[in-house]
Amino acid sequence: MKNQTYRMTMLFDFYGELLTERQKEFFDLYYNEDLSLAEIAENAGISRQGVRDVIVRAEGIMQEVEDKTGLIRRFEAQRAHLDAIAAAATEIRTINYRQYEDQRLTELADQILEQTSALKE
Repeated sequence: MKNQTYRMTMLFDFYGELLTERQKEFFDLYYNEDLSLAEIAENAGISRQGVRDVIVRAEGIMQEVEDKTGLIRRFEAQRAHLDAIAAAATEIRTINYRQYEDQRLTELADQILEQTSALKE
């Protein structure tokens, strides 16, 4: 995956609902809101180490589930295939525009692009 923050936010998107409310809150503040451990600790009225422990525990829970299920790994692989399908459909549309001007080919290429876009969401 691209970097630690990206990996953690992907874990949170997929598995965040498995966390306690406190874990979700601290994780969100740290990774999505970019607050420091000290800022979160001050707002929560606990130590910086306490905040770090909650976040590390949350990371561990989500990583363990990912290790067992592989959902994110499969999602990333699927997205690469969808990108390749979309690129092929775009090329078909371009070739059709330049050489054939077949309305049905344009419609089919557009339909493929719409469907790949929907699957990416």
